[in-house]
Amino acid sequence: MPGDNAKKALIDSLNGLLADYFTLYLKTKNFHWHVAGPQFHDLHLLFDTHATELFALTDVIAERVRKNGGSTLTSIGAIAGKSSIKDDDRAKVDAMDMVKTLRDDNAALVKVIRAVKAAATEAGDNATEGMADDWTDQAEQRAWFLTQIAA
Repeated sequence: MPGDNAKKALIDSLNGLLADYFTLYLKTKNFHWHVAGPQFHDLHLLFDTHATELFALTDVIAERVRKNGGSTLTSIGAIAGKSSIKDDDRAKVDAMDMVKTLRDDNAALVKVIRAVKAAATEAGDNATEGMADDWTDQAEQRAWFLTQIAA
């Protein structure tokens, strides 16, 4: 039977993941709004698709926190304090730098998701464990698409 410490560690890791999703969502949306150059159309649409995927999971992750008896992030400050993904508030970024940044961020997100899965295993939360596999696949797919563009 998992202990309280395992449950607390899971809640903490889920909140960190939630912060990363919000941060990556905003960064992706920023790049969607500000991308320019010969690949504008394709990147504008791709970034919007990726942002939509990221935002859709924020509620799912927050509900996992609540279902595990925890409190979710409550503010932008809380998100900034928990996120491992670096913020980027520049409006002028080269399109390929945007692609490479988002590729690297999605690859980093995979590692965070895997840590959440390990915490879920330790806490005996097989629902979060199973969801983490889907989240990993989605992040890997985003990273793969971005890798192919940057090649």
